[in-house]
Amino acid sequence: MEFAELIKTPRADNVVLHRPFYPAVEGTLCLTGHHLILSSRRQDNSEELWLLHSNIDSIEKRFVGSLGTIIIKCKDLRIIQLDIPGMEECLNIASSIEEQHCMGNTHRKQALSTLDSVTLMYPFFYRPMFEVVEDGWHSFLPEREFELLSSVTNEWRLSYVNKEFSVCPSYPPAVTVPKSIDDEALRRVATFRHGGRFPVLSYYHKKNGMVMMRSSQPLTGTNGRRCKEDSALINATLRAGKRGYIIDTRSLNVAQQARAKGGGFEQEVQYPQWRRIHKSVERYNILQESLIKLVEACNDQSHNMDRWLSKLEASNWLTHIKEILTAACLAAQCIDREGASVLVHGTEGTDSTLQITSLAQIILDPRCRTIRGFEALIEREWLQAGHPFQQRCAQSAYSNSKQKWESPVFFLFLDCVWQTLRQFPCSFEFNGHFLIMLFENAYASQFGTFLGNNESERCKLKLPQKTMSLWSWVNQPYELSKFKNPLFEANSLVIWPSVAPQSLQLWEGVFLRWNRSSKFLDEACEEMNNIIEYNKELQAKVNALRRQLAELETDDGMQESS
Repeated sequence: MEFAELIKTPRADNVVLHRPFYPAVEGTLCLTGHHLILSSRRQDNSEELWLLHSNIDSIEKRFVGSLGTIIIKCKDLRIIQLDIPGMEECLNIASSIEEQHCMGNTHRKQALSTLDSVTLMYPFFYRPMFEVVEDGWHSFLPEREFELLSSVTNEWRLSYVNKEFSVCPSYPPAVTVPKSIDDEALRRVATFRHGGRFPVLSYYHKKNGMVMMRSSQPLTGTNGRRCKEDSALINATLRAGKRGYIIDTRSLNVAQQARAKGGGFEQEVQYPQWRRIHKSVERYNILQESLIKLVEACNDQSHNMDRWLSKLEASNWLTHIKEILTAACLAAQCIDREGASVLVHGTEGTDSTLQITSLAQIILDPRCRTIRGFEALIEREWLQAGHPFQQRCAQSAYSNSKQKWESPVFFLFLDCVWQTLRQFPCSFEFNGHFLIMLFENAYASQFGTFLGNNESERCKLKLPQKTMSLWSWVNQPYELSKFKNPLFEANSLVIWPSVAPQSLQLWEGVFLRWNRSSKFLDEACEEMNNIIEYNKELQAKVNALRRQLAELETDDGMQESS
């Protein structure tokens, strides 16, 4: 195997591991094709560390005499330290780790041009130790989602116009479109939208029949190019006499600049039934720099309160969360309160657009606040919708290499969900650990779910045949129990998260979990679970006693009448 050739020193003894909240431990370090493993001589040689190379974000080397130290910074924001006796051995190990780390990142970054190299990543070699009860690759197919839609409306159809990925390389083979629009019209609209991403259904609001669609920008250019099929497609979603809203996730200035490059936006002259609203949401390297600044502030234990608050504000992370949640609330408000349909797009329609459409559904749709519904949402609005996970998650907050496509778009979405969960703690079936698990697997995983940048790439890589789905593991009853929110009570109402600055908080469960022990919080959660379980038992006893009392009263009544 290619990876093994890069390992100069596959094993080293007397290595000391330092990591958060654990005492230092001495053991044997082993490097494999995909993992860095440290096993202790204590506790019957039990495994102390098992780290995927793909989880390594950056490496630093230090030397004091003949003792070498390697500091490994991980994509899940952990920092671990290895003390290795012998300078040469330390250099060889560091070099081997760097080679593996660089190779892994090359796979992630250059996935479009070197798809074959992705097949060397760990998900293609992982063999599950659990019994696979459900194949997660088939749990959330578009056909299943369309069945749910068909039960409430017959105005839509499932189109296979993109079955060969020839109309739009970043769309799935099947998409939901208005029944009145034929496939030939869809092909024409695809030539008028950036990357072929013509408007498709994102969400149907059962309460009033309004819909949310998503797409990429129209290619109007400076000449004001138009496409009558495009107008017909989005007008097909409007009720008689109703107007719709186009939410553009770029500022007006950025949208106007896009026209000079052949892009643009919908002119109201050509779309008279639609009102365009610009809600600027940042993207790309601005978000990546924001993450880097925030993690740096969280790891700096030296500063005082003023300095900490200043650094937190300078990162702009909470500002980005506010922008995204505000735009999502606007989309939800148009649909639920204004009774209007909505089209959401930015430039490509693969980043900020998906943040808005998915968060709006969490606000509007109780199903998306269940574990199963949230998994379906991620499949539908992120994976099948063509968010380029392989590119966006190639680096995290510690990488020293130059950024290209990296951006914590999905990470920010998960943070927005956490903010909403914190404000409505009884309305979500899942807990914060569920969101953290998704963050970790998006950046480094033994599962194939987040590999590739779109369905076309996943199809070429044959991921469903060659790798295990994350959902196959998550949806086992034992694993699922860890991610359930004990406070959950199904809430059929729309929930409106506050975006006031006072309402938004740092997600400590992610950003401070390696700096501050969660022991007491975990104990409090365990005690809360015990109280809730005890309450359920008492409630069951009360119900049983009430039934007995009712039966006795019935018996007494019968005896009196006789």
